[in-house]
Amino acid sequence: MTLKEALASAIEHLETHHVGSPRLNAETLLMFTLACNRAYLYAHSEQQLSPDDETRYFDVIAERARGKPAQYITGHQEFWGLDFIVNPAVLIPRPETEHVVETVLELAGNMPRRTLVDVGTGSGCIALALATELPHAEIHASDISADALEVARANAARLELETRVRFRQSDLLEAFDTRSQFDFVVSNPPYVGLAEPEKVQRQVREFEPKVAVFGGETGLEVYPRLIAQAAKVLKPDGWLVMEIGYSFEARIRQMLTGWAEVRVTPDLQGIPRVIAARPS
Repeated sequence: MTLKEALASAIEHLETHHVGSPRLNAETLLMFTLACNRAYLYAHSEQQLSPDDETRYFDVIAERARGKPAQYITGHQEFWGLDFIVNPAVLIPRPETEHVVETVLELAGNMPRRTLVDVGTGSGCIALALATELPHAEIHASDISADALEVARANAARLELETRVRFRQSDLLEAFDTRSQFDFVVSNPPYVGLAEPEKVQRQVREFEPKVAVFGGETGLEVYPRLIAQAAKVLKPDGWLVMEIGYSFEARIRQMLTGWAEVRVTPDLQGIPRVIAARPS
């Protein structure tokens, strides 16, 4: 079977199983199987796949057809121009979360030194992206999951940022002394409601870590805890920056009653995606 034939067969199989973007998935997984780039696939479309490569390729196509995310199959996902290791212990970084990084950078402005904590760090994508952009910042990152922290530390080492971020196991900010003083508390908390699992794709429900996806019965349960804890550790002129769920803006604003300033950043579709606030 040639590369061209293998791709065509894989695309048809993924289409039959209603996998989105079947061509992109088929190409990505063939590049993964052959450890090559897209240009190679099309420059060598008549090349014969070896029997071993053919078996490996259709094994991973079968995994994708069953719903397993391509990122968990390849073990990688790009975020902020950086390559992150991902596995089922961590949420797959999404492009929308880059708005969190952008918001922090905008608010950081010309602060001479910044101290930040990324709450629920997962793969470490937010903390490590900020570490590349703010070379003089003191950055902390927490997660309730020891397995997630293992992935985050591995990403820090791969990106040669292991001395820049201090990782700590914690349920939100509970492990931090209230005498800690941060310029930024940053988080992409879980915000899907257990009562509305259909709001996310099947592959998210079945394969990504539930603790990182579901934020309680309504999806809002984590926010009041995080807001209350952040108020105790933020400097007076500090900022709480959080990613929020679709349609959550009004309810999160209510939770932030009494905070000095609230700003909202929309995503590229105009949906409110990030909310930032300063304590009173």
